[in-house]
Amino acid sequence: MVRIGELAARSGVSVRALRYYEEQGLLEADRSESGQRHYPESAADRVELIQMLYSAGLSSRTVAELLPCVDAKVSTPESRARLAAERDRIDAQIAALARTRDNLDAVIASTGSPASGCAWIADHDVAAQASHSATP
Repeated sequence: MVRIGELAARSGVSVRALRYYEEQGLLEADRSESGQRHYPESAADRVELIQMLYSAGLSSRTVAELLPCVDAKVSTPESRARLAAERDRIDAQIAALARTRDNLDAVIASTGSPASGCAWIADHDVAAQASHSATP
């Protein structure tokens, strides 16, 4: 069994993060009579998996929904569909960010010349650039 501080050191996450994972049902710990958390040796692998899923953009709720499949070592049509839906959500966010970047590029271009002044941007120029960027 591993205490919370040792698990934090091994896994490279904070004690606070480990407590959060436990609150969210992502990680389980036994308690000593004095209330100290004790994790199984395999907990570091579990934390690594949680971190990987978080870094893939999944929420703690989605991670909690997928972990039973991971624990059972079963890939179900539902779990694959959930992962595909998350990928689609991330793709939509990427597209929105690309449009935002393009709009910012238009603003930068319209203020790029010293003659334009740095504070004034014609509303119609920005609107025209934005509508042009939003067209697929």
